[in-house]
This record gives sequence, structure tokens and C-alpha cells, in this order.
Amino acid sequence: MIDEILDILKGDSRILLGSIIICTILLVATFAPFIAPHDPLAQNLERRLSPPSCEYPMGADNLGRCVFSRVVYGARLSLPIGMAITGTALAIGSLIGAISGFLGGRYDEFVMRIVDVLLAFPGLILALAIIAVMGPGIINASFALVAIGWTGFARMVRAMTLAVREKEFMEGAKALGASDFYIITRHLLPNVIAPVLPMAFLGAGYSILALAGLSFLGLGVRPPTPEWGLMLSDGRLFMRSAPHLMIFPGIALSMTILAFNLLGDGIRDALGPKPRMEA
Repeated sequence: MIDEILDILKGDSRILLGSIIICTILLVATFAPFIAPHDPLAQNLERRLSPPSCEYPMGADNLGRCVFSRVVYGARLSLPIGMAITGTALAIGSLIGAISGFLGGRYDEFVMRIVDVLLAFPGLILALAIIAVMGPGIINASFALVAIGWTGFARMVRAMTLAVREKEFMEGAKALGASDFYIITRHLLPNVIAPVLPMAFLGAGYSILALAGLSFLGLGVRPPTPEWGLMLSDGRLFMRSAPHLMIFPGIALSMTILAFNLLGDGIRDALGPKPRMEA
């Protein structure tokens, strides 16, 4: 198994590059207290809006806080929460999609109509509506993103389930008297989850971007917590006088999303059918 993973990493530079970037960000997030030169919440009004220097590698914000330290600590929030949102949506959507496709009938129709209704609305607009009802905050923002994110996974897993449920090994499990729960968890999901993995990595990038967007609008992470979207929101008022307030959080956010997109595209091509060479 490890050898196969290494072969995939060596065979596709996108997977390798994406993995390196994500692992680097994870290491930065893990060792943030040792990497950040200052307390991300400590204010020093004498250095307000100061440009990058040896003491402040990415400059200071409008309250004299170290931008580099806030970017480093921001990785501890943006990356884990974005991955947790996608993982939760993947688990919920895969289970619902597998059950819907396996059982069929009225249950399948009911679930798919709910999915169709949710997909009829733009995702971010629906998330804004949910937050408007529940109130701003990181928990409510995460719940809203999960509520709109599971539908895509459910639809894909349901489509894969319809193709797999008539296979011989599924019929054999039924003939042996296995329960529906056992068949779904032990035979169905392991055979339909692989095509969903590229979508999950792409979804992780979207979740991080959406969370940053909600924080930018003041509906996600609350000040003074260091978070990339919130830092972009705080820096937009000083875009001309102190552009570093937006440049460095923007680079961190862009590199993270790029890494997940590279990883998702590479895995999709690695797991997908290989083109045949004509003689």
C-alpha cells in the first residue's frame, strides 16, 4: 500500500507539490508558538502599520500586531476547520447517498428532491441565509458550510451506488443473509468512496475559501482571533497605505487553496481510467 502511494506521488508532480505545501502548512500550524516571533494578539501602537522589517517580517497591522505571527497562527484555524468541515460533509453525504441509492424507492426520491432543492440555491447565499437565522460565529459558519456541502457528495455517492448495488458480490452478500447496514458499511461504501476522494480535496479548498469569505464579511471568526479572511477584512481599509496587510494573508490563503486543488486534480487523474494507446 505504501509503495503504491509513493508511486502515485512520484508519478504526478501535482500530487507531490500539493502534498508538500499542505504538509508544510500543517507543520507551521503545529509549531506556531515556536515559529511566531510575537504574540499574535499583542498590540504595539508605536509600530502601527510599519512595513516589513527584521523585527516584524511581514510588517505590523493597524493595531501594531505582528502580521507574520497572525498569519502563522491563522493556519491553526483555517486549515483544520476547513478540513473538518469537508470531512463532516463527506461523511454525512456519503452515508446518505449510499443509503438512498441502496434502498431506492420513495426514500431515494425524497432524499434526492431535498438535494435538488438545496443545490438550486447558490451555496454561499444559502450559507448566508443560515447564518442570518443562527447568528454569526465560527460554529454557526461551520454548520452552514456543512449544511450546503454534503449535497454534492450525496449525489455522487448515490450515482456510484446505483452502479455497484447490482454487482455479483452485493448479490452474494444479500444471499448470505447479511443485513442492509452490514452491506452498506462493509461492501458498498468501500467500493464507491474512491471516486469521491478527489472531490473531497477540492471541497477542502472551497471550505477554507468559503470560511475566509464569511469571516471577511464579519459572519465567521470574530476579532481579535487571527484568521486569514478576517485579516483581509481588517487590511482592506489600508490597502494603499499598507498593502502588506492584505498581501501576506492573501498569499497564505491562495497557496493553501492551490495545494488542495493540485492534490485533488492529481488524485482524480491517478484514480481515473487511463487512456489507451491506439496501434
